[in-house]
Amino acid sequence: MILVLNKNLPEAEIAGVVSEIERLGFSAQVVLNQPNPLVFVSGDVKVVPSHLFSNIAGVEKVMKLGPACPRVDNSEGRPVVVGNIKIGYGAKPVVIAGPCSVENEEMLLQTAHAVKVAGAVMLRGGAFKPRTSPYDFRGLGKQALEYLAQARRQTGLPVVSEVMSVEQLEIALDYVDVLQIGARNMYNYELLSAVGKTQLPVLLKRGMSATINDLLQAAEYIMLAGNSQVILCERGIRTFETYTRNTLDLSAVAALKTLTNLPVIVDPSHGTGRKDLIRSMSRAAIAAGADGLIIEVHPQPMRAMSDAAQAITPVELEKIVMDTRKIYELFSEEATFSSAPALSLASTVS
Repeated sequence: MILVLNKNLPEAEIAGVVSEIERLGFSAQVVLNQPNPLVFVSGDVKVVPSHLFSNIAGVEKVMKLGPACPRVDNSEGRPVVVGNIKIGYGAKPVVIAGPCSVENEEMLLQTAHAVKVAGAVMLRGGAFKPRTSPYDFRGLGKQALEYLAQARRQTGLPVVSEVMSVEQLEIALDYVDVLQIGARNMYNYELLSAVGKTQLPVLLKRGMSATINDLLQAAEYIMLAGNSQVILCERGIRTFETYTRNTLDLSAVAALKTLTNLPVIVDPSHGTGRKDLIRSMSRAAIAAGADGLIIEVHPQPMRAMSDAAQAITPVELEKIVMDTRKIYELFSEEATFSSAPALSLASTVS
């Protein structure tokens, strides 16, 4: 950390700054830079709030050195494991599918079997639903979790479901395999810390107006609490565009891949809000390097109680799964070809 001191600060006051830093348990080195002297602070400054330094008399500005998200930045290069499924870091892209909301037992079981046949490897389903309107269907709660657990027993598919509060988390722990933090709760730091204390993988969705850095900071909360099993999810952000529900930011996938080793998946359902765009954006997501997709599927989309406009059928899902495999295999082949000796253009011209 570097402290920029006030212009032309007298030596006696500079000494006072150094004494205060040492009182906090750190070492300090003064550089008499003109017109603003600098103080380099050594030690684990992350354990002390920044305001303790900025409140020292004579300090004009505090500049932190090093990564803002050390655990995210230095995440281990290994996939997140859910049962026998691996997500990220070289593993084949996964497809997670299921209804936006669990409406009833029959519908969920029908959907679960259908998405498994289509090639999905995990089942998503909303038990607790954050809805913009308080009059919209907000899920069946614990009963939905029981239906999801029943579907897991019948199909073998691990379950992904969202929690919106610490109280819901405590209920969901007995039923789900992956905890989802939705876009509206990405800034719910108490909840982030709570899921970080569990041993379950966490699927963290990007907030509707969140920057990439905001998403990484949210992941840092989870990892700081002790849980390194974090999956990042790009699900679209709000822009001036109104044709689609959100603007699916696939550049974020490529960017996140350079910033962290955490797996990154894409939600084209919320990213577009239009069923006719989901297949093409799924292809683009895998081509951009996504480690998987999470897609809303319903046996009768137009009868869905939530997000009917973006739900697709199991038959349409099967096509996306096939696309995903082909694109992954294509890039795997390109990687193999790139490791072979390259022919020069001149050598191919007779």
